[in-house]
Formats: sequence, C-alpha cells, structure tokens
Amino acid sequence: MRTRWRAALAITAATLALAGCSAADNGASSTADSAGSARVPAAPQQGTGNTGKTEQGSKVTPPQAGATDRKLSRSARLELTATKVVDVVAQARGIALGAGGYTGQEATGEDSATLSLAVPADKLDPVLDQLSHLGSSMVKRELNTQDVTEQVVDVEARLATQRKSVERIRALLSQASSVSDITSIESELTSRESALESLEQQRNSLAGSVAMATVAMTVRSVAAPPPAQEDHSGFLGGLAGGWDAFLTFGGGLLTVLGAVAPFLLLVVPLAWVGWRLNRRRRPVKPEPVHTES
Repeated sequence: MRTRWRAALAITAATLALAGCSAADNGASSTADSAGSARVPAAPQQGTGNTGKTEQGSKVTPPQAGATDRKLSRSARLELTATKVVDVVAQARGIALGAGGYTGQEATGEDSATLSLAVPADKLDPVLDQLSHLGSSMVKRELNTQDVTEQVVDVEARLATQRKSVERIRALLSQASSVSDITSIESELTSRESALESLEQQRNSLAGSVAMATVAMTVRSVAAPPPAQEDHSGFLGGLAGGWDAFLTFGGGLLTVLGAVAPFLLLVVPLAWVGWRLNRRRRPVKPEPVHTES
C-alpha cells in the first residue's frame, strides 16, 4: 500500500517538474521573440533617418502638383518698318514655314502689309526674334499669354457628362415601342448630340490655341536713309574733289560735243562749199610789171 502511494507521489512530482520546464522554455522563447521583435523595427528607422538626410543634403524639391500641366494660349503682335515691304513679307512667310507653321490672312500693298502667322507654341520665342530683325526697324512688339487650363478642364467634364446623357437616350430609344415615344426620344437625342458636337468643337478650338501660337504682323514702308557723306578734307580729299571736278567738266564737254556733232556734220560741208565758191568769184589781180632803169 505504501509502495503505491510512493509511486503516485513520484509520478506527480515528475509531472510538475516537466510542466515547470515547459513553462520556463515558453517564457524564454517569448522573451527572446519580444526582444527580437523590438530590435527589428530599429533598422528601418535608422534607414529612414539616413534617407531623410540624403534627400535633405541633395536639396531635391518635389514638383508642385499641376505645375507642368497648365494649358497656355499664346499670341503676339509685331510692327516693323521697311524700305521694301514685299521683301519683308516674303521673308516672314519663309520663317513661319521653316518653323513648321503657316500663313493665315494676308494683305500686301506698296506702302504697307498685314499678315497673320501661325507657328508651334514652343517655337514662338525664336520666331519672334527672327521676325524682329527684318526690315529697317522694329516699332512695337507685344506678347500675350492666357491660361486656359480651367476652360479645358470644364469642357472635358461637360463632354463626359454629355456623352453619358447621349448613351442613356440611345438606350431609351432602343426600348421604345410606340411611335410617339420614338419621336419624342429621337428629338431629345438630336438636341443632346448637337450639344455634344458643340462641346467637341470648343475642345478642339482650345487644343488648337494651345498647340499653335499666332503672330499678327504689320509692315509699313519708309524712305531709304541718305548715303553717308564722305570726308573731303586734306590732300587726298582735295585730290578726290579735283578729280571729280575734272570728270564732271569732261563729261559736260563731251555732252556738248555730242549735242553739237549732228549740226557740225551738216554745217561744215556747207561752209567748205561756200568758201570754195567765194574764192572762185574773186577777180584775179594783175601782177605788177617791173621796169629796168
């Protein structure tokens, strides 16, 4: 009987010992896991700090939202003067075509000309620089820039809404059964499709004004400047002046001779014939007789 009690007590003690060891192992594992989990986030925090220092050191500023998505409509006015208006207009037309643009309305006369040029918006500045150097002088140069971003966004939103509206009306039209319903729905569909086309035209017009810039150019005629006066002072100046005077005198003399030459061709022969006739008519004087003493 005592032996059984002792065996039972021994089994109970062994069970308690095993339970204590398991609890100790679990506690140690939990402690180790807690320590490990506490150490793991430390590395990302340190890395984040280094990344922040790198970005701060390089001074990289992120771009503002929408700063590069602005829609700008650009136009310019240019007024020039020139001695030959037609030549300046031809040169301006060539500059626009060379930049990938084209010529719009044009009216050219002898004294003035007006023309409209369309060039890609990103080439407007260099084109204006080239046009400004044409002719004699630049009188006026104006550059206008209009931000149409809100208009573009508004038209796009209205287009999306109008397309959905047209699709709903078309769906109703496919489900209509009576003639009156079909007539009414078709009338409404026509009205909404017309509004949709108008919005599409507005969008295309805005896109064109953003893609292409316009230049309104005016050219006016002016008299050519007088030639610069040369300095005729000093020996060389006097020599040049004397030579010019000699050439002027010689040219005048030759001009007079050229004008008189036709008359001389007629007068000289007549004068010679008259002289001959006059000489024949003169009486012959007798020669004096010498007597010897």
